[in-house]
Amino acid sequence: MKQLETQIAQALSQALQDTFQHSLPADQINLQPTRKEFAGTFTFVTFPLTKALGKGPEQIGQALGETLAQNAPQVAGYNVVKGFLNIEIKDSVWLQQFAEQVTGLGAGLAETGPKRKVVVEYSSPNTNKPLHLGHLRNNFLGYSVAEILKAAGYYVVKANLVNDRGIHICKSMIAYEKYGQGETPQSAGIKGDHLVGKYYVEFDKAYKQEIDQLVTQGVEKEQAKKQAPLMLEAQEMLQKWEQHDPETIALWEKMNGWVYEGFNATYQNIGVDFDKFYYESGTYLLGKDRVEEGLEKGVFFKKPDGSVWIDLTEEGLDEKLVLRADGTSVYITQDLGTAELKYQDFHYDQSVYVVADEQNYHFQVLKAILKKLGKPYADGIYHLSYGMVDLPSGKMKSREGTVVDADELVQEMIDTARQKTDELGKIDGFTSEEAQQLYHTLAMGALKYFLLKVDPKKRMLFNPEESIDFKGNTGPFIQYTHARIAAIQRKAKELGITSGAEAFAGVGTLHETEREVLVLLNYADSIIDEAARNYAPSIIAQYAFDVAKAYNRFYTEVPIFQETNAQVLSFRIALSAHVAKTLKKVMGLLGISVPERM
Repeated sequence: MKQLETQIAQALSQALQDTFQHSLPADQINLQPTRKEFAGTFTFVTFPLTKALGKGPEQIGQALGETLAQNAPQVAGYNVVKGFLNIEIKDSVWLQQFAEQVTGLGAGLAETGPKRKVVVEYSSPNTNKPLHLGHLRNNFLGYSVAEILKAAGYYVVKANLVNDRGIHICKSMIAYEKYGQGETPQSAGIKGDHLVGKYYVEFDKAYKQEIDQLVTQGVEKEQAKKQAPLMLEAQEMLQKWEQHDPETIALWEKMNGWVYEGFNATYQNIGVDFDKFYYESGTYLLGKDRVEEGLEKGVFFKKPDGSVWIDLTEEGLDEKLVLRADGTSVYITQDLGTAELKYQDFHYDQSVYVVADEQNYHFQVLKAILKKLGKPYADGIYHLSYGMVDLPSGKMKSREGTVVDADELVQEMIDTARQKTDELGKIDGFTSEEAQQLYHTLAMGALKYFLLKVDPKKRMLFNPEESIDFKGNTGPFIQYTHARIAAIQRKAKELGITSGAEAFAGVGTLHETEREVLVLLNYADSIIDEAARNYAPSIIAQYAFDVAKAYNRFYTEVPIFQETNAQVLSFRIALSAHVAKTLKKVMGLLGISVPERM
């Protein structure tokens, strides 16, 4: 599409020169996609030219349209709506471009681009609890952005920074020491991350009871939170951990080991992966080194209690704690270390952090500190912020009643997919194993697509029932379109119908729905590049839906196997196959598989 757009821009530049003796270079001509209610592919806005040419916008459009129709070999016709010149492209051009795509001569999907290095950090779980619904949006967003960047030609590293140390981890450890009685994931019959999460909840319950007890004794609530024995024990344990106390380290390693097994099972089930794992236990010391460096440079300052801070009021921020009075690190400390470690490992141009919007301020601070420290990678820090995910009230509450557990939600989605699929009779002839695989494929398609089709910055409502509908803007609708085309290809093979590009020359005039599909297929490379520039899987999701919707309109209005012209039939089979290939590619960029049968 880019090549065709360039050709039309060059033709317009020449038409302006020939018709009005007005010079406007092709690279300064902005073409927009024509709105669907008008005929055409490209639209040129003539309003900005009225002053220079001394003519009305419609008059300019008519004159340019006539010149293009006479001189530009790609142009079939034009129409002018007020100051908008809509340019129609010849069917032969679309067929030629399609033939190049099918034979591999054309650019097709974007595979080349700037070879910038990008580290995409996502997931970033805490080892004191299992993954939840918010983590699902995070994982799907990070994985998809990484895949889109790769498809656009970037060198990409998928990174996961595991929050494996800190006071929250110590809370689970203290509770397990007190109430665990040697329980293991095997003896309890539950995943390791769920087991450790159970003790985090146990800590919270007991801690609140201690606070209430202190309050009844006349202690102020804020003071009670600090004085509660359990909190004091957790703080003592964190200090022991930082001092490498053998017993504390042994318990920490055991419980974290259980959590990693649980996380890995969830990652495999939801279809995300990582190239590099970082652990806060391995980065916080480097972060402390940066704090020392900042103190020497006068970037940081110490308060009388020994805590270390930075004053960012000139940057429109605030004073920020970077090291506690007792010498233990905070989140920003280890993020300083991790940013440096990632740069040492990969010398990235951009480091993308996929983190919820509640941390917007945190990343402004991180970037500001790195700039003050004079780090060469400071400008490469980019926070891909996303909104929270809500569920319809009363649906899929977790065991704790507050956070929706990721494993439970995925299983609920699989159960919903089973129910919907069985109702529609879409598993006739499937073995039990094939049916189970289809349920999982549809469930993940529904879940990922629904979470990714929304702009990441928006807070969203996830409706499980709506997400798994086989009609409308959903993952299963697109998956079903792919399965439908796979069935067409199988039938064509049985009938011995070939679909070589040599037949396309005899097609002649395209049906309106064929033209719509061909135009959309030509936008694939531009769409991938746009999604990569904006870190926006939602652009890919919308494109996949547009292609599937256009193909289904074609399928409804043009009965493929009733066609008697062999060349046209061959073309339609090839068109269907290329739609399937494109859907598989772009849905894959969202982390979604498409079935061959449904």
